[in-house]
Amino acid sequence: MMGYADPNQVGSGLRQRLYSRAFIVGEISRPEDRFVYIVLDTQSGDTAIRYGILDGLKNLGPEYATIYGQKNVAITGTHSHSGPGAWLNYLLPQITSKGFDKQSYQAIVDGAVLSIRRAHESMAIGSLSFGSIEVKNANVNRSPFAYLANPVEEREEYEYDVDKTLTMLKFQRAGDGLNLGVLTWFPVHGTSMLGNNTLISGDNKGVAADLFEKSVNSRDDTAPDFVAGFSQANVGDTSPNVLGAFCEDEAGEDFGLECNFEDSTCGGRNEPCHGRGPFFREDDQGASSCYEIGRRQFITARELFDSMEDGGAIPITGSAIRSLHTFQNFSHFEFAHPNGSTVTTCPAALGYSFAAGTTDGPGAFDFKQNNTGSPNANPVWSVVKGFIHEPSDEQKACHHSKPILLDVGEIENPYLWTPNIVDIQLFRVGQLLIIVSPGEATTMAGRRWKAAIASSASASDLTESENPIVVLGGPANSYTHYISTEEEYGIQRYEGASTLYGPHTLNAYINLTVSYLPYLASTPPATPLAPGPMPPNHVNSSLSFIRGVVFDRAPFFKSFGDVITDTPFNVAPGTTLTTTFVGANPRNDLRLEKSYAVVEKLVGTDWVTHRDDSDWDLIFRWRRTNSVLGTSEVDIVWEVPAVGDVGVSYRIRYFGASKSVGGDVTEFEGVTRLFIVA
Repeated sequence: MMGYADPNQVGSGLRQRLYSRAFIVGEISRPEDRFVYIVLDTQSGDTAIRYGILDGLKNLGPEYATIYGQKNVAITGTHSHSGPGAWLNYLLPQITSKGFDKQSYQAIVDGAVLSIRRAHESMAIGSLSFGSIEVKNANVNRSPFAYLANPVEEREEYEYDVDKTLTMLKFQRAGDGLNLGVLTWFPVHGTSMLGNNTLISGDNKGVAADLFEKSVNSRDDTAPDFVAGFSQANVGDTSPNVLGAFCEDEAGEDFGLECNFEDSTCGGRNEPCHGRGPFFREDDQGASSCYEIGRRQFITARELFDSMEDGGAIPITGSAIRSLHTFQNFSHFEFAHPNGSTVTTCPAALGYSFAAGTTDGPGAFDFKQNNTGSPNANPVWSVVKGFIHEPSDEQKACHHSKPILLDVGEIENPYLWTPNIVDIQLFRVGQLLIIVSPGEATTMAGRRWKAAIASSASASDLTESENPIVVLGGPANSYTHYISTEEEYGIQRYEGASTLYGPHTLNAYINLTVSYLPYLASTPPATPLAPGPMPPNHVNSSLSFIRGVVFDRAPFFKSFGDVITDTPFNVAPGTTLTTTFVGANPRNDLRLEKSYAVVEKLVGTDWVTHRDDSDWDLIFRWRRTNSVLGTSEVDIVWEVPAVGDVGVSYRIRYFGASKSVGGDVTEFEGVTRLFIVA
């Protein structure tokens, strides 16, 4: 799985389906002036994924190929840490997922292209409006010690050490006034599901999007294909573990106490320090806390949506819709610092505190955060890192005060470990400006970036007498890890150690995006923005040590889909119902646009779908029972609601596909007995 960088976190099933949600905004009279903003239920955007999506759009024909391209397509991820891995372009994130898997990659690409096609086909004349609201108790700062390094006068401008504001862009069709969708931005890490979870889900933002869409699908004022996108914002130092970080080692003297403020350790060790979600006492791999953090975002977003319906919205005005994109090599980008000096970015490198992880997921080997080169840094890694690549004195000086653990930007064997070429992208519609960030900007980094864009736009009257509204979305396009402020970088907690291109990374992004703002004007410069150096595409050259499915076999005297553990005849509301089937490897058929598991409800004489893979309370879990014989079982678990229809008949169905020794894949299904919830 992708997010916690744990090779032992191998997917075993499905908690909730992953989705691609696409939003297209365009000028009526100029079809070429439009942009696509995609929200994927993945850890991030990615170079390979973006190449694949752009190729997929070209393959749809000239209607797509002439409109959509590098300039106007943004691929963002919700930053879920409970999705599949093995689809990223560069070697470093591939290592813990055993390389690259084309099945995972293609599923993401195909889903994204399909979402764009559906958005394109449903385009209609309409209006946009904007609103904002505070989300209470859904995020905290997981690195407050680093945040406090920012200037006190700057911090005093803000009430919180994280952004609590959820912003919403509402899409409304002109012809019938129906609402088509909402796109929101709010910063909270997709780490509600814990590192010991092995069920795929979109984490808290996946929950929020699903709840929102289902809450409006029967309203008279919303279109039947309403889409709710919950995008990330300046997420870098945020956490959904809102109760704080505590020491969890029962044998330790500080068990139950808060972790050390400066370096998030317990008795000098980082492994026992864990953040606590709202239901941390539940032994469910974070599922209850995940649902609750998602619910809090949904409830607040829905409140904002309703208030915007009642006239509390800011209309997006003006006809200008613009986009810009270029690639920039950050290995040695020289520019003027705000203080007047000339500075440069560096080839990518990661510091010791990168290996320490965070309070959302501590790292191994006893690395510590807030490590600027102390002599007690892990001695084994001090030696091992030299075998990978020993950074030069110039590289060490460029990255100061980061002690370099992995000099990833200067390693090209067997191929690049991380990107040095980054995406620079901005969108504009009317007075709304969207920063498409390739990295995870921290709270203050995002605030500075947005403020710089807003200030420059105002000074140049870019938005034509309307006050600019600036939002930041990401991580997008090519994952470049973190973007911290220079002050936070100096502290070298996880976020600073993971700021790839040295202390001036943030200012480099600000410098470039502000410089290119004129390309978002109603009358842009006559000379087009140069595309910049193209990043490599490693789809066909990446290593892979992921075994395919060899074959499946049903146990003797059994068939695929047979029920091993059936349901009782009567089920009480509020109970957890588990049924087991003779199964096969779910990788034989990902059942895209379909479900592995459904709960069906008897309505008259017809069975209708009551729950499917999109529902949080229906769980699909697969396990191999004998690797030699190729047998496996599937559990389908329904957490029956405490409140709902009673005296109603239900059944559970399982859909699978088995692979023979010869390679043929055959679909099958299984069904339980009828049962009554009463």
